[in-house]
Amino acid sequence: MKNINLKLLKKLWSVTHLYWFSSEKWGAILILVLIIILSIIVSGLLVAVAIFLGEITSALVAQDTQRFQQALLIFVGVIVIGTLCGSLKVYCQAKLSLYWRRWLTHYFLNTYLENSTFYFISESYEIDNPDQRISEDIKTFTQQSVILFSILLDSVLQLIAFTGTLWTISQFLMIFLVSYSLIGTLFATLFFGRILVGINLEQLQREADLRYGLIHIREQAESIAFYQGQHQEFNQVWNRFKLVFINFKSLIQWQLYLNLFQNSYQYITFIVPGLILAPQIVSGELEVGVVTQAGTAFKTILIALTLMIAQLDKLSILGATINRLEQLKTLITTSPIRNSDQRKIKIVESSHIACENLTLQTPDHQRTIIKNLSFSVYSQENLLIIGASGVGKSSLLRAIAGLWKSGEGVIFRPKRDNILFLPQRPYVFQSSLRYQLLYPQVERDISDEKLYYILQKVNLSKLVEEWEGLNKIADWSRILSTGEQQRLAFARLFLYQPDYAVLDEATSALDLKNEALLYQELQAFNITYISVSHRMTLLQYHQSLLKLK
Repeated sequence: MKNINLKLLKKLWSVTHLYWFSSEKWGAILILVLIIILSIIVSGLLVAVAIFLGEITSALVAQDTQRFQQALLIFVGVIVIGTLCGSLKVYCQAKLSLYWRRWLTHYFLNTYLENSTFYFISESYEIDNPDQRISEDIKTFTQQSVILFSILLDSVLQLIAFTGTLWTISQFLMIFLVSYSLIGTLFATLFFGRILVGINLEQLQREADLRYGLIHIREQAESIAFYQGQHQEFNQVWNRFKLVFINFKSLIQWQLYLNLFQNSYQYITFIVPGLILAPQIVSGELEVGVVTQAGTAFKTILIALTLMIAQLDKLSILGATINRLEQLKTLITTSPIRNSDQRKIKIVESSHIACENLTLQTPDHQRTIIKNLSFSVYSQENLLIIGASGVGKSSLLRAIAGLWKSGEGVIFRPKRDNILFLPQRPYVFQSSLRYQLLYPQVERDISDEKLYYILQKVNLSKLVEEWEGLNKIADWSRILSTGEQQRLAFARLFLYQPDYAVLDEATSALDLKNEALLYQELQAFNITYISVSHRMTLLQYHQSLLKLK
């Protein structure tokens, strides 16, 4: 258990130090200091509440009206101040967790997307659901961390504040309380802690898998409908839910055991102060109000000392999210593909595209796809690549793009800014038509006339009329057919005007007339291109042919 806790603390530091040593640390520290100051004030006020509750009780027993009124007036003032400070403290906690979440989300999102790390992770299958880790786990981590820190801080302050009060009233009561708390905390941590962290980690993963199954149905709705695969999709999602159900049933069962322990552990203490102090009260050595003070101090110190027991369910959830975020952080900052010691293809910047003795393997180095391939493509020397399905045509393009690097040999190519890749399935999403055309360099200032002109070149000018211009937001992946999406991708290419274009079955959904139109425009824009296709009709638009076997 000690090793497990040390590992978890190291993972906590790995994720936590990112924000607290960042450029935003001073703003965060300022809010944290304010939280600490407010916690100190609230703890002091709680001591005052205990004192004046006892004073009110003693005044009532003594039937001292003046003493009662004075104590009540001060008590009301303490409550008002405590309410204001407590509310401001909660506000500061929420603000700190929000800012922390914003910074962590930006860090993880930026690191996940830069250098195509997201692609390597999707290909490696080393972790599940990075989307949930970035959206949900960061939220849970920041919120729970701030809340638990505040609870811990309150516990320490209240322990300091009330220890003196209780020790003055009864040393034996204080010794009993410390011993009782230590035994209970050790038992809860050793017995329940390890089990609940594991179950919560499994629950997060299974919930994420269920969500992924539902998202998959939404994204592939048309294909599933054509295949009439709704029964199979129901089965796969329902099977995922059954795993969620089984694990959650185990979780609530263990939470029941924990709650039984927590409640029985706490209820026993309700009568303890009265039993221990009863002889002194009966003998007149102590006032009746002292029992109220001692009871308040006893319960407060007990809560402080048994923090692990009371917050074990939250700690187990936090431990699970720490594990998941640390896994993601490790993977996105030390990509196994980019940092592998195994053989890599060398990429050299050049004014043309060429492969020299290229041997290409799958990213895991388990299968060789292409052996000792050499070819060159210079400006205006367009190349058509053909071959049977599965021979490695698309894999070769991934290697030219730098997405696959496993193997050996040399690839010569221009800077990535001078090459545009068009996949068979274009990337189309919800946005304006203008944004679609300018993607991925959406900040460019291009006139409407130029965009209209390009749309005419790809036979999509009707979209401007149908959608009343270029600025209306729509989900173009649902509106446009696959062929229209491919023509939209060519419109981006013509706006971008790179030196080279690499087309992977980029006209597979087009009729021959539209395909001919696009290739003629490619030549008119003086863009050198490499095409992968099964259609030999495209040979007329290329100067050379490469057949992979």
